[in-house]
Amino acid sequence: MNKKIAWILVFSWMTLIFYFSAQVAVDSNSMSTGITQVVLSIINNIFKDVVSLEILNHFIRKFAHFFIYFILGILLKNALNYEDLNELKSISYPLMIGAIYAASDEFHQSFVLGRGPSIADVTIDSMGVLTGIILLNFIIQRKKVKK
Repeated sequence: MNKKIAWILVFSWMTLIFYFSAQVAVDSNSMSTGITQVVLSIINNIFKDVVSLEILNHFIRKFAHFFIYFILGILLKNALNYEDLNELKSISYPLMIGAIYAASDEFHQSFVLGRGPSIADVTIDSMGVLTGIILLNFIIQRKKVKK
């Protein structure tokens, strides 16, 4: 992969995040509730009414925040690996970019019908970014050790 493709992937992923955030609350909740109902039916077949739809849907929505920003963290770390950065900057820069994007995304949601900004979501998103960065950094370090 080259630098240009790495950045195209970053901006494409950011566009996807923006698209999901632009969904009005009813549409966004409908999509996650559909996923939650499938997961709930599997869980209830095994454990019999352990968790409610509302609780599981909340968990799945928060996990989706984490996961989509986890991918962004990996993409940002990968794109910034093409720059001449020291170890600290190669971790802190993608984290700052990801956290700022998460905050701007929550601000964007304040203009979407039925949605609003959430500091908790920015925190979850930022933790996803950090986890993605750490995972990719770990993989890169392991490859260096094997060589």
